[in-house]
Amino acid sequence: MIAIIDYDAGNIRSVEKALQFLGEDPVVTRDRDMILSAEKVILPGVGAFGDAMGKLRGYGLEKVILDTVEKRTPFLGICLGLQLLFERSDESDGVSGLGILPGEIVRIPDREDLKVPHIGWNSLDYPSEGTLFQGIPEGSYVYFVHSYYLRAREESIVKATTEYGVTIHASVEKDNVYACQFHPEKSSQIGMKILQNFINIGREGN
Repeated sequence: MIAIIDYDAGNIRSVEKALQFLGEDPVVTRDRDMILSAEKVILPGVGAFGDAMGKLRGYGLEKVILDTVEKRTPFLGICLGLQLLFERSDESDGVSGLGILPGEIVRIPDREDLKVPHIGWNSLDYPSEGTLFQGIPEGSYVYFVHSYYLRAREESIVKATTEYGVTIHASVEKDNVYACQFHPEKSSQIGMKILQNFINIGREGN
């Protein structure tokens, strides 16, 4: 069973529908026991960093997430879900993130020729081989919607980048933790393949 963490964030249902399309039967939940017993866990989200951390803490989900990661359960953060895995964000001064991965979330710089938020399709470069991108050619396009981006402190965890005025760390992997700034569930066949690669982690033959 794949658990999708429910903390009243946007886009949760889109991720649920994408997994159902791939033949899975995900459960949208904030139940501690159900999350901890899941085969895999996904933290999606669209919204503000501070508000999201407040809801995770209010629902008692911060410790559940930390325990899930410590248990070595494959864990995927999507969009805001990626950002929450890190230490802090320019969007919400004084609010600490989950701190599972080292780095910070900063605002995309203002430029006359670039619109913020960044909305649309961008191609990916691969600094190093990533599990989520097996069978996906470098240069493939995925769909982004964000005003803030990740600046990871460990270059070795960055598996995909894209260019939008700056180099954006678009996907990271470390141990059992995976995350994408873009939306695989909205990225057509490429996105479905990324989600399938996550689903396949640890399953027989993978």
